[in-house]
Amino acid sequence: MSLVGTVSNRARRVRNESGSVTAELVLVTPLLLLLLLFVVALGRLASARLDVDGAASEAARAASIARDPATATAMAQQTATAALSSDGVTCSSLNVVTDTASFSPGGEVAVTVTCTVGLADLAGLRLPSSTSLSSRSVAVVDTYRAAS
Repeated sequence: MSLVGTVSNRARRVRNESGSVTAELVLVTPLLLLLLLFVVALGRLASARLDVDGAASEAARAASIARDPATATAMAQQTATAALSSDGVTCSSLNVVTDTASFSPGGEVAVTVTCTVGLADLAGLRLPSSTSLSSRSVAVVDTYRAAS
């Protein structure tokens, strides 16, 4: 008798909990989707940050091998734009500032790249629609070359 009673209680308990997994899944799924969107947003920001850092470094190097400050500024702008577009970063606003104050052999040139990256397509998160990423890189102008 005790064996039959135990089996019937167990069967009754299983029948009463038959829809609980579905209810838990319905409650947890939106939270998992928000977590996934948040991870995608963080990944996109980290990738864009690395790409902006790389573009600033490339632009500073390109400016450091130019012959004069005006050409250095133009080369930095062109190189930063090309580097970001080749990496697939879409900037709604791109600003490249080249500091050529000490542009002479042995001096240095500094380039600051600022890119505004959009996040509006990640709906559901309370993130700003865009964020501005900025990076500064300095390169030494070659000591053994002539600058005009």
